[in-house]
Amino acid sequence: MSSNEIPLIGDYSTPDTALSGARIGVVSFPGTLDDRDAARAVRLAGAEPVALWHADDSLGDVDAVVIPGGFSYGDYLRAGAIARFAPMMSRIVDAANSDAKLPVLGICNGFQILTEAHLLPGSMIKNDHLKFICRDQVLRVENNSTSWTNQYGIGQEITVVLKNQDGQYVADEKTLDALEAEGQVALRYVGWNPNGSRRDIAGITNAAGNVVGLMPHPEHAVEAGYGPTTDAGTHTGTDGLGFFASVLSTLVGGTK
Repeated sequence: MSSNEIPLIGDYSTPDTALSGARIGVVSFPGTLDDRDAARAVRLAGAEPVALWHADDSLGDVDAVVIPGGFSYGDYLRAGAIARFAPMMSRIVDAANSDAKLPVLGICNGFQILTEAHLLPGSMIKNDHLKFICRDQVLRVENNSTSWTNQYGIGQEITVVLKNQDGQYVADEKTLDALEAEGQVALRYVGWNPNGSRRDIAGITNAAGNVVGLMPHPEHAVEAGYGPTTDAGTHTGTDGLGFFASVLSTLVGGTK
């Protein structure tokens, strides 16, 4: 096994397709919790997960990057505030802002890191109820033209897992108005706002659409029988898989 392989339990290999050569980096920081889950989601979608270490200074030859959830550096100072200065983040910021527009997905702590690194506007603070929360959460897709949401329909409602204590998205009114006007709100909470995020925002994108951050966890809803389900069969536990299928479609199509 090479140093870049992420071992998974069981055989989740998929038949060779045009997507099979895609290499998706998954970054680990001290305190990251969901890197294995994100890697498994990448593999279930049909790509190869590649382990990236926070202290490394090279992205290698990955085609996209996932910054997964957890508590990087213990969430000292602010969630994501220390991780933002890791050598790997410097490479990610450069690649995301380059002409190549590397697709980057930040999930939960990854979203917090993306705001701290100024790849996405705004900031994340403590939930308005000041408690950690873990629940199945309904989201509405507001923008399906990004690298990570193009396999969903506008207005489509999906159910994934949410778990956070610093999940309240905040920004000044000018920034919020700009996000709304430019279609940069990617996902919105439906039914209940679980953390007080401004305007029910659950996820946003940069203007180019290659960088997306969201607080809930799509990587925990990628396999039937394990993700959130409903009795009516509307949600079968795989609602989150579309994020990872979307970036593969982006890479094959040559669009961002």
